[in-house]
Order: sequence, then structure tokens, then C-alpha cells
Amino acid sequence: MTALRILTTALCLLASGAAFAAEPLPRAKPEDVGLSSERLARIGETLKADIEAGRIPGAVIAIARHGKLVVFDAYGWRDKAAGVAMTTDTIFNIASMTKPMTTVGALMLYERGKILIDEPLAKYFPKFAQMRVAARDPAGEPVAETVPANRPITIQDLMRHTSGLVYGGRGNTLVHKMYPAGSGDAARDYDATAFTDKLASLPLLYQPATVWDYGFGLDLLGLTIEQISKQTLGQYLQANLFTPLGMTDTGFSISPERAARYARPLPVDPDTGKPQTRSPELTEPLKFECGGGCAASTASDYLRFALMLMNGGRSGEAHLLGRKTVDYMLSDQLGPNIRNLVGNADPTRADFGFGLGLAVRTTPGVVRMMGSVGQFTWPGASGTDWWVDPKEELAVVYLSAAPGPIRWHYRQKINALVYQAIID
Repeated sequence: MTALRILTTALCLLASGAAFAAEPLPRAKPEDVGLSSERLARIGETLKADIEAGRIPGAVIAIARHGKLVVFDAYGWRDKAAGVAMTTDTIFNIASMTKPMTTVGALMLYERGKILIDEPLAKYFPKFAQMRVAARDPAGEPVAETVPANRPITIQDLMRHTSGLVYGGRGNTLVHKMYPAGSGDAARDYDATAFTDKLASLPLLYQPATVWDYGFGLDLLGLTIEQISKQTLGQYLQANLFTPLGMTDTGFSISPERAARYARPLPVDPDTGKPQTRSPELTEPLKFECGGGCAASTASDYLRFALMLMNGGRSGEAHLLGRKTVDYMLSDQLGPNIRNLVGNADPTRADFGFGLGLAVRTTPGVVRMMGSVGQFTWPGASGTDWWVDPKEELAVVYLSAAPGPIRWHYRQKINALVYQAIID
């Protein structure tokens, strides 16, 4: 072998080693883990056609089964207007995919005896001690009059969206109009003190622990983590979750050196014709790091997080949560006495139950997507999605900068394209 060939071989080995190190699992052929290469190819065919048709700018998808990485592909454009191609290391706003990570951060404190599930929020923010709830007219619509809350808002209520502190952008009632539209809007417009003051001054839409309705619980949980840890949420999660898992591109801000890898949506929504932008814009500082929707991540980073949950809190030598803690997080927390409005937040998750920080599948049918009982998931409004199916030992992360109602279409489409490829 010539010196040039030796050098070339060495460089190729180094390059492949670097690429392997960046991936969360060893690679395998699809057929080795019960998937069809021919059927998996339908994912790329479908995405390429939709990208060509201007439906989405691009996407990254990662699929793992039986502990092996079988798909890790990028399609289309990271920034179509600028002509920048998508790559697998592209960073995306993950919106509400932040919520499960914030929940894991709080459960770590639970395991250390620093917080209890049924503690009142008012223990950490006393201004929430005497909450009022909107009264209802004979038709059941909320009115300006209020009544006292029947019981305090608890940490569990924050984790499972039963606090009554709703997102203002998800309804047209008198109460909705009083609230900030969503997590990203709140973090742009309020600092932490102003945010908690605002929420504590408003009536709840429902009595605590009576209705699942999407809202600010995980943002308040993140601020509770800050109160206990004496760190920002980002600092706390960096030390306790991101670094142990090797999530090198996940956080609440995009540094200048990483900004070129930050995905942009299409300038105009292909269905509504409305302008689209990144929201929140994480190259600019947030007024607080919102645990409900303000993180960014990559497909490989988030797959590491998903796999940790599928593995009962472990990742290699790292033991982040106890197995029974993870079991508890992934169990339905609603029960028969809580009205389930999960489908109002995301129609593709209608008829799912809800655990702590994420949805859990409790039935093999009824739900409008394929999967197994025990599947867990929670997507993001920016066009991102992920799920784990423990029965199939399957984990999927799909990231696209495609906000708006079109995201629901792709959640169903990608679900079908992945499951149809199982052949064992």
C-alpha cells in the first residue's frame, strides 16, 4: 500500500469514527432489526416529492429499533430561501418537545427528595396560594365572576396540564383572552417575575385537577426547578441531562457559531398563505427560559433523550432516573374523573392518555395513528415530532421547520410510513 493510500485510509477511518461518535447508536441494516429497506425508502420518496412541491422546506428523520440506528437522513433545505441544504446536524426549534425534558429535570429533584409530586405550587410561588376560577353561565361558558379554587395547584397539575392555567392562543373565551398566547410568546414578552405575577393574577379556566387543557404548567415547573436548584433552567438541564446524555446541540439559545445550522421555515405557509418565522427566535435572548416550549435540539440529540426513557432512565453508564420513576412518568395520570381534551391541543393525539409531561397510549385502537399500548410522545408546534414504542423497541424523531396545521398531516404520514416498514 502506498503512503498516499495509507494516509487516505487513515483519514477515512478518522472521518468515519467522528461521524460514528456523533450518532447515538451503532448502525444496522434495516433487515437485521425487522424492517424493510424497500419499504423504508418510501419515507424518502414521499418527503422528496413534498419538498419539491413546496409543502415543507426539508426534514431530518432518525429511526432506531432493537438498539440499532437504521435511518438517519436529511432531506431538502435547512433554509430554502438562502439555498442552504438540510444536514443531519441541523438545529431546530423543538417547541413543546421541551416539556418532557423539563419534566425529567423535575423528576430528578423528586428522586433527590427536593420536591414532591403533590406539593402546592404556592410553596415555591406564594402568590398562587389563593387562586380564583372563572364561574360559568347556564351554557357552561366562563364569565367575569369568579369562585375560589377547590384545592391548590400542585406539581402534578403542572406536569399533566390540569392546573387551569391555559394557553391564551388556544381558545376565544373571556379567560383565554387574558392569558399570553403560548410559552414562546410569554418568554419573549415577560421576565420570570412578571410572568408569574401575570398568571397568578388571572382566573383559572377550570378547577384544578378536573380538566386536561393545554397551558403554562411546564413553564411554571421550569421556574420551580430554578427556585430549587438556584440555576437557570438551561444550566440545570445542561448539567443534569444534556451533558450526561451527550446532547451537545440542545439548549435555550443558539450561539453565533451554531446559527448557520439553525433551520428556517418556508417564508409563507403553503396552506394558509400567512408569513412564517422562527418563533421563538433563539439567536436572540429570551426573558426567561421557558420549560414549556423554548428549547432547540437536533435529531440525534433528541433520539438520545428518547432512548434514555425507553431504557428506563439509563444511557450507557449514565443512570439519570430510576426505572420506577420512568414507569411512573409514562403511566396515564388522568384517571376517570379528569376530562381529557388532549385532542384539542393536537388532533393526532386525540384519545391518548397523559403521563407526566407527555402523552401515553392506553388503547390499541381508537387513536388515529398506529402504535402500541405504552407508546409515549409529545410533539412540537414548530413542525417537530417524536415517539417511542417500547413494545416494538422503536424510537423515531422527525424534525421539520413546518409550523401551522400542516404539522398534523406529517405526524400521521410519518407514523404510517414508519410502521408499514416493520416486517418481523
